[in-house]
Amino acid sequence: MLRGPAPRAALGAAISLVAIVLVLRGVDLQETADILRSADSRWIAVGFLFVIADLGMRGLRWQRLVRPIQAVRYLHMLGYLLVGYLMNNILPARLGELVRSHYLGDREGISRTSALGTVVVERVVDLVVCVAIASVSLLVLNVRGVVSSAVLVGAAVAGLFVVVLVIGMVAHRLPGADRLRSLLERWPRVRDLGRRLQDGFAVAGRPRTLVEAFACSAVSWSCAILAMAAVGQSIALQLSIGQAALIASGVALAAAVPAGPSNLGTFEFAAVAVGQAIGIPREQSFALALIVHVAILVTTSVGGGISLVILNWRRTPSPADGRAAEDTASTEDPAEGRPVAPDAIDGRQSPLV
Repeated sequence: MLRGPAPRAALGAAISLVAIVLVLRGVDLQETADILRSADSRWIAVGFLFVIADLGMRGLRWQRLVRPIQAVRYLHMLGYLLVGYLMNNILPARLGELVRSHYLGDREGISRTSALGTVVVERVVDLVVCVAIASVSLLVLNVRGVVSSAVLVGAAVAGLFVVVLVIGMVAHRLPGADRLRSLLERWPRVRDLGRRLQDGFAVAGRPRTLVEAFACSAVSWSCAILAMAAVGQSIALQLSIGQAALIASGVALAAAVPAGPSNLGTFEFAAVAVGQAIGIPREQSFALALIVHVAILVTTSVGGGISLVILNWRRTPSPADGRAAEDTASTEDPAEGRPVAPDAIDGRQSPLV
């Protein structure tokens, strides 16, 4: 098992390098360059607008998931999301998801572990919608082979994540939960972190919150598909909605592979593989992937940078910091010298324990 950030970064870089080599070996770079030079900038601008709308809906989705824990302004949530995406462009293996959880907890006084729990719920919701879109596209386009197998694997992974999420939500009700709780009393820090993570998972148990999350995901994915179709128009590639949906969901599923920063290589490899499966020349698929990928990188990087400037990384400590600080420190009972759960400090009891 790889331990530490350096080995994981090395693995991600290796995967990205292999993907890039495989793509470059199968395309005519001169023809790809000619396609890019002849691209219609007006359609590219339309694609950028849809990418921005996609990110806006993702910010709204995260806000609705966090709302049962604490109400946070939409623009702030969008800023935290963009900071995380900016870090994904720099760090391997999507470590930006941890960064945005930390940023949300630090700035809003929410437990960082609970914030991470909402991110897990968000990723599961997004994966379920992505697999559903890919599956419908496969049926409509009658695609078989490697792409179909990859989507089936994605569906299996999505199902596994849903099961894990449900278990995490109801773990305190399962047989043996009392025994496990008694065992964890020996490690208060682990117990409290588990409780906070479960608090984050619990937002998936609220029907209204879940419906809002899926509705935002539907709009978000519609924007992503339209962005793919618009960029296709810019290079004289007439994509049907089904084709654009399959390519968009395919590159998203490829993001599950622990590649290098910004999914470099795996994004393009997935786009070319899906394009080939639906009869699109490799050079056009590669050009399409490059433009869309650059649009995403530019939008998230500029948005994340602006968010950092506006929100700042640090803030003045407030009384609410006590709820976020429990992830990094414990408090002792002055009378008995025993660790005290953060719930006992602020006088509230976790709804799940």
